[in-house]
Amino acid sequence: MKRELEPYQMIERSIIKKYRKELWTPFIVAVKRYELVQEGDKIAVCISGGKDSMLMAKLMQELQKHSDVPFELVFLVMDPGIRTPASASLPLRWKR
Repeated sequence: MKRELEPYQMIERSIIKKYRKELWTPFIVAVKRYELVQEGDKIAVCISGGKDSMLMAKLMQELQKHSDVPFELVFLVMDPGIRTPASASLPLRWKR
């Protein structure tokens, strides 16, 4: 019987399966080539809410899950301060 995946599980799976050539493989090659992750590292990924930072966070999370090298991963959330007409009506959480 085939197990039904949650939406987040489908996204995680697609990073490694569907987008292997475009995303996962180049990411892994760069991590290995430039020795970006060492055993015991504590890596912070800053998430602004955009698709690029969200994808980097998921790539790092998948790397941590499948890596033979143990490392700690923490996520930082930030507001880059870019106000667009669509976001102008949203309340600011912090005063600048």
